[in-house]
Amino acid sequence: MILDSKFKRLRIFNGFMGVLHLIQAALMFWLSNDFSLAVTNTFPSGPPGSGEVMTETLFNLRIGPLVALFLLISAIAHFLLATVLYEWYVKNLKNKINHLRWVEYSFSSSIMIVIIAMLVGFLDISALILIFIVNASMIFFGWLMELYNQRTEDTKWSPFIFGCIAGAAPWIAIAIRLITAVWRSPVEVPSFVIWIFVSIAVFFNIFALNQLLQYKKAGPWRDYLFGERMYIVLSLVAKSALAWQVFSGTLVG
Repeated sequence: MILDSKFKRLRIFNGFMGVLHLIQAALMFWLSNDFSLAVTNTFPSGPPGSGEVMTETLFNLRIGPLVALFLLISAIAHFLLATVLYEWYVKNLKNKINHLRWVEYSFSSSIMIVIIAMLVGFLDISALILIFIVNASMIFFGWLMELYNQRTEDTKWSPFIFGCIAGAAPWIAIAIRLITAVWRSPVEVPSFVIWIFVSIAVFFNIFALNQLLQYKKAGPWRDYLFGERMYIVLSLVAKSALAWQVFSGTLVG
């Protein structure tokens, strides 16, 4: 009876979070300006080792709709869990897993990291694809962590460790680009870009910490549903923080 009550509250919580994400997505669509960044393709224009390259612009990507997209993806996932997928959601939670969470994160968080990468100068299509896929791989390792450990007493940590390694790679690349720009660029790096990097990097690491505490069964994380609620809250806060920092820095007006 107590467990059923927890699931019902979680259902309402998902619906409420879906509304909050949807409202923010709509605001991003309606209030954002036409700020865009050019996605490019760089290719060699001389023999190997010559260093001769050419860069062409493939298309201009508007950032406002891209920000709205990761919020919308999250909203859809929350609404599905609160409605048509609720019974499936409960069944999975009883087995200490939430499949849809990882599917949603693989898209939404990867879009988020691509936006951050573009803001620090990663505009080549090949680099952006790699950043997206490597980040999605981190999410898939998180998914594997739950798949491997949903019915075992002895926690298998390999997926978690591999996920942390994969997840760190895009942030290291972005940090190198950002630090280089701060030190060597004749133009000052906008402060909002630095704060986006710092704040979202912290949030991404807190997601990993949440999973770590779940499997360590630390304090309230002994209850899997507490960790589930933490994922939901972290998702809202991280996405909102990125959305409104990007909006205030580039999309307002």
